Amino acid sequence: MAASKHVAVLMGGWSSEREVSLRSGAACAAALESRGYRVTRVDVQRDIATVLAALKPDVAFMALHGRPGEDGTIQGVLETIGIPYTHSGVLASSLAMQKDLAKTVMATAGVPVAAGLTLSRTDIAKAHPMEPPYVIKPVADGSSVGVFIVTEEHAHPPQELFRDDWSHGERLLVEKYVAGRELTCAVIKGEASEVTEIVPLLKFYDYEAKYSKGASKHVLPAPILPFVYQEVRRLTLAAHVSLGCRGVSRADFRYDDRIEGTGGLVCLEVNTQPGMTETSLVPELAGYAGVAFDELVQWMVEDASLDR
Repeated sequence: MAASKHVAVLMGGWSSEREVSLRSGAACAAALESRGYRVTRVDVQRDIATVLAALKPDVAFMALHGRPGEDGTIQGVLETIGIPYTHSGVLASSLAMQKDLAKTVMATAGVPVAAGLTLSRTDIAKAHPMEPPYVIKPVADGSSVGVFIVTEEHAHPPQELFRDDWSHGERLLVEKYVAGRELTCAVIKGEASEVTEIVPLLKFYDYEAKYSKGASKHVLPAPILPFVYQEVRRLTLAAHVSLGCRGVSRADFRYDDRIEGTGGLVCLEVNTQPGMTETSLVPELAGYAGVAFDELVQWMVEDASLDR
């Protein structure tokens, strides 16, 4: 079956996460070739609909991060021209990418989220929108791109928000800073994975810490109390289901272990197309469960469909 199936691995694009997308795509393409698939690597540009219509692949493997590959845009193109694809569909992709809306949906499903508000970047830059410490993040970017942590030591919000070349959107999410440990958990094959604690060796788990070797340490399984561990798994699956995700997703949490019980758990976001590089968390979680990287990627291709 694999030998007769043509897979277009979509990577690159023009978001701020282009470089890591190229790395994810290259790793996944190589894994699929090792499994006998016919693979075409596609660096996504604005003519992607024309390119795919000419290629006529059996499946599109989504290795894009950020816009337009993770926000439902490319998914809509694939639906229109009739090419089955991996990961989440149009609605779930768009919803998960809009962090403020995703938080509302997850909270309704009982998933704890950080208190926050959405404001224009210029309004945020003028004066503290809430008492520090707080976090400023783009509404629709991933990989901690464009994120600021504002503490009591900052006399005013980051003035970079006034820059003419600001490229992370006009409306930003401001959230109360949640102290504690970084935890992550994935949904793979319809089930919650084990839980990883991420220990950044830099100032916080930013883009560099995520994608630079040696910039963070992954502790798997996370050394937390068993009932908290299982609650992270339960909430991960609840978030995945509430947003309508399909295939693989990953939920990121903060956990303040100074708070009794599970009250210190907060879900920060759900990634519908998590990284698939050599330092990425989902392949590591799958591997811990005995699922090799090439086996995981093959499952994702065979799970591909339309109308997701």
